[in-house]
Amino acid sequence: MTSTTTTPGSATTAVALSDVTKVYGRGANAVLALDGVSLDVAPGEFVCLVGASGCGKSTLLNLVAGLDRPNGGQIALAGDASPGLMFQEPALFPWLTVDGNVEVPLKLRGLPRAERRARVAELLRTVHLADFGRTRPHELSGGMRQRVALARTLALDTPVLLMDEPFGALDAMTRDILHDELERIWSERKLSVLFVTHNVREAARLADRVILLSSRPGRIIYSTTVDIPRPRRIDSPEVAAIAAEVTERLRTEVGRHAE
Repeated sequence: MTSTTTTPGSATTAVALSDVTKVYGRGANAVLALDGVSLDVAPGEFVCLVGASGCGKSTLLNLVAGLDRPNGGQIALAGDASPGLMFQEPALFPWLTVDGNVEVPLKLRGLPRAERRARVAELLRTVHLADFGRTRPHELSGGMRQRVALARTLALDTPVLLMDEPFGALDAMTRDILHDELERIWSERKLSVLFVTHNVREAARLADRVILLSSRPGRIIYSTTVDIPRPRRIDSPEVAAIAAEVTERLRTEVGRHAE
């Protein structure tokens, strides 16, 4: 296997994957999850990954996040900070208030108490939850809990945000609202986002670029730039056209894999 290292990205690259391979298991039971994936995400770029279930989308995010190690290739990140990672489940601590949940990464960073409180208040204003700091997670709607999770991720103060189906469990209206919120925060903070979704229309709505992974093993088989002006609407004809193009290629890939 190729030796694997993680090194700082260049000034023009926020995330760089070079010939990344991931294998689970050994011998006859080995499963090749990712096979030679190379991908660059530019500073401030919003990239969406789509593909059939089991194609390695979440595996790729876990590797970039440092939660797992590739068997071959290189992963490079700009700067020294680890990327922020959001999952489909908000994974909030139920015994803490909203304030307390958002404060956790700030405590881990060793910020003084007064600075933590000011930062928490700022982050909750950013996600439009300024009046819910003393609320417990169970008292919030699903969309509000995801906003808290986003605020907690932003507290890491990292330029790279990794998102694994963060809105997949939400109803269509709440998801649409959070698309607007995420787009606003991404634009204001000039974040680089790598976003995994099964929803092709969501990808076309959010992304600067949509990447399609093949069925296992995961390889990049298609990439398209989304040149639709922002702000976008998920039900617009332009978004629907991009989504239809990607869906057709995804359907072809699923059919090929089934054969």
